[in-house]
Amino acid sequence: MKILVIGVGGIGGFIGSYLVNNNYDVTFVARKKRHIYLESYGLKLESELRQIYCPKVRVTQEIPEEEFFDIIINTVKLYDFDSVLDEIKKKIKNKPLIVPFQNGIYAEEKLKKTLPNLDTIGAVAQISVFVDERQIVKHVGKLATFFVGAYNGQENNLLQDFCESVQKIGLKIIFKKNIKEKIWEKFIFLSAYSGITTLFLKPIGQIFEDKVMKKKFTDAMLETYNLSKKFGVSFKNNPVEFWLEKIKKMPFNMTSSMHVDFNKSKKLELDWLSGSIEALSKNYNISCPVHKEIVEEIKKVK
Repeated sequence: MKILVIGVGGIGGFIGSYLVNNNYDVTFVARKKRHIYLESYGLKLESELRQIYCPKVRVTQEIPEEEFFDIIINTVKLYDFDSVLDEIKKKIKNKPLIVPFQNGIYAEEKLKKTLPNLDTIGAVAQISVFVDERQIVKHVGKLATFFVGAYNGQENNLLQDFCESVQKIGLKIIFKKNIKEKIWEKFIFLSAYSGITTLFLKPIGQIFEDKVMKKKFTDAMLETYNLSKKFGVSFKNNPVEFWLEKIKKMPFNMTSSMHVDFNKSKKLELDWLSGSIEALSKNYNISCPVHKEIVEEIKKVK
């Protein structure tokens, strides 16, 4: 099984380190200083679960042309997703499974429209992981669970075989038939979490101490939940109530990567999170005042 990992940040580096360490046939695509580091020093993972060092990895700056891959794991930021997808279309001639570990719902919907002849795969990452200033993949805590599945809810033998294989090496990638529900469940929280922490420039603990900010956060989740119904997504339990309970156990100073990126004056995924909800809600004539406010206010100062 040949695997291409595009983007060797937190998620790509975590998954990739397990695969390479267990002799899977993996090629990485990384650019600029990340490519230079990986080519010179290899891939390093620091985690409470496992310390992994792969001194030699196969890494390129561009997607290889005319090469055959069974699975492509795409972990780039949403603002790079379209250009990477165009590159895949031009250079990869077989029909691989493309597994998109992006935030929100944009990636899966884009894949479905752009590559209708391929099985559209959905993916969700439940992990806190990043690349630190030493270029080492740093995993925070012990949660490291990934969910994948066919976006249409059908079986997929290759993907299921891959999941079974990697679980034997301790990599918890789980096949789910109802992956669409899992994607939206995360999106309901993430869209509010990213937007509200960046809007108020405060961690989640401070937001939930304040009645006004807590209400905005809750209303933002409700807006995304209402939108999910237009996509035919049904939940066994109310996802907003689920997240409100879960938030009570989250670290007080926990904040979103978008908040961190905002403070560092980096590019934001705003248009693909709250911006996406605003645009889609408009298409369905749904009101989403909180997400609209998030987009307008952040863009005023960004």
